[in-house]
Amino acid sequence: MATRAQGTTPTRVRGHPPRAGAAVPAAGAGEVVREARGARRRRETRARLLDAALKLMADRGMDGVAINEITEAADVGFGSFYNHFESKEAIHRALTDLVFEEFANALDRALTGVTDPAEIIAASVRHTLYRARRDRTWALFLLRESLSSRMLTRGLGLHLLRDIEKGIGAGRFKAEDPLMAFMGLAGSVLAALSIEVQYGEAADTPLPPELRSAVGLPSPEFPERAATTMLRFLGVPPAEARRVARMPLAELEAPRATGD
Repeated sequence: MATRAQGTTPTRVRGHPPRAGAAVPAAGAGEVVREARGARRRRETRARLLDAALKLMADRGMDGVAINEITEAADVGFGSFYNHFESKEAIHRALTDLVFEEFANALDRALTGVTDPAEIIAASVRHTLYRARRDRTWALFLLRESLSSRMLTRGLGLHLLRDIEKGIGAGRFKAEDPLMAFMGLAGSVLAALSIEVQYGEAADTPLPPELRSAVGLPSPEFPERAATTMLRFLGVPPAEARRVARMPLAELEAPRATGD
């Protein structure tokens, strides 16, 4: 019967010890990879849900959309919805933050260092209309939700009121009542958004020829025309309003993905 010599190492039955100097995998590395993949899948699922809800709610409003319609459009299981949102109202709030808050914050970042309130207002109006031209769904959602109870306290509305107050305080704008100026400007922006979506450069419904000639639509410079008129409403002289409304636009960062 064979015996093991004193001081020798027993033979490993399963596998072999790593060679001297060989790299040893970090403990839990596989779990980290699996977690990273799982997190990516969760982000992708959340993004699909948000994208589907945005399209449906831009068209029909929150009350006109059911959760199962969102999950079907997103190609996601019904139960998976509740892994990301507790209710239809919760996904609607998330969309409102993305459409209003993210865009307003992106405008602020792009206009960092700009001190003239007229330049800020003009650039904000132009960026909003150019975004509507590129993304009709975003514009429709913004139009549908702009008169919500939070229009003065969050996102684009809050930023617009802030910039009007700064312009009045600096003597750049001749308006006396910030709220009334806000109402006039906000209404004009929404009207311009609606016109851009319905009859603008990328619209599907052309105006009759005689009306196109009378109002000058579609117009590549519609955002600049709108910004000029809004500055005039605030009391900026005509030539100055036209100049400011046609200044080079600071580049706006790409919209954040809905699932981020």
